[in-house]
Amino acid sequence: MFLEIRDIKKSFGTGDSKVDVLKGLDLDIEKGEFCVLLGPSGSGKSTLLNIIGGIESADGGSISIEGEKLADMKEKKLSQYRRKHLGYIFQMYNLIPNLTVRENIEVGAYLSDRPLDVDELLNTLGLYEHQKKLPNQLSGGQQQRTAIGRAIVKNPDILLCDEPTGALDYNTSKEILKLIETVNLKYGNTVIMVTHNDAIKDMADRVVKLRDGMIRKNYQNENKIPAMDLDW
Repeated sequence: MFLEIRDIKKSFGTGDSKVDVLKGLDLDIEKGEFCVLLGPSGSGKSTLLNIIGGIESADGGSISIEGEKLADMKEKKLSQYRRKHLGYIFQMYNLIPNLTVRENIEVGAYLSDRPLDVDELLNTLGLYEHQKKLPNQLSGGQQQRTAIGRAIVKNPDILLCDEPTGALDYNTSKEILKLIETVNLKYGNTVIMVTHNDAIKDMADRVVKLRDGMIRKNYQNENKIPAMDLDW
């Protein structure tokens, strides 16, 4: 199994104010799978994503990528793992304001031993003619595409997406989802996406529903539909 999550526990606070956010989760995700994590606010889905990404550490349990446990990695190796194997897409684009679209994407390429071709990627992203623009000259959708480009140019094994369409309107959201779908199919990255938009589950290979820090449903989607056919 590519990604194995075993008995992951996480709490915040102490004493009377202690909150158990994750209560012993088990989850397997295959290489190249598109997995959607659904759940209401406070269900633990973003915390789980951050633990997979090595941003937060779990209180108990283990996460293994291709048989190697994150907890066994020293800090240097963990930072190499994050740099080489993970791409992040957040709701906020976090672009570098004084760099052009192309330069923002190239920042990601510097972190990789095997980056994708930047020109080809700019075309896939629909940004080729905007590559010399600065972030403040772009629409929200174009900024998010640039952020996606920066995340995937390093050709990560795992693409972690935290509400990537949260700040975008309906049509732009669908375009961004189509782009993530294209990237998943074209480059074979494993995609793990956190969202509270229930409709997005229909384009995923695997759907995981969290509530109160536990997995309530975990199933393979037998009837995937393309991102552009989603409706909400």
